[in-house]
Amino acid sequence: MKLWGMLGALNLFLAVALGAFGAHGLKGKIADDLLAVYETGVRYQMIHGLGLLALAALLRVAPEAAGGLSAAGGFLLAGIGLFSGSLYLLALTGVRALGAVTPFGGVAFLIGWALLFAALWRLR
Repeated sequence: MKLWGMLGALNLFLAVALGAFGAHGLKGKIADDLLAVYETGVRYQMIHGLGLLALAALLRVAPEAAGGLSAAGGFLLAGIGLFSGSLYLLALTGVRALGAVTPFGGVAFLIGWALLFAALWRLR
């Protein structure tokens, strides 16, 4: 519970910091299409950071679902790294081949949300 809450808060902190960096440090320094890619990474990191916080709260009220919820958290965290991370790197380097990693992050997000659904479904 505590770990997922801390990871959620850390990702939200990073999303705000990286968003500010993008808005103030990258504007005018990288192409607009790459800035949009970067902003997509920030948005998805923010959304899934909130998901990790929600997961931590769910663990508090449903500790019997810890296995499924923790698995979901692991996939959400992996999704942040793969999806948002690849978009940040793509935007900062311009290496379009990094975009090939992004769908793996998207799949990790989907698995994470499906595992969360399944863990909640099994609750009595």
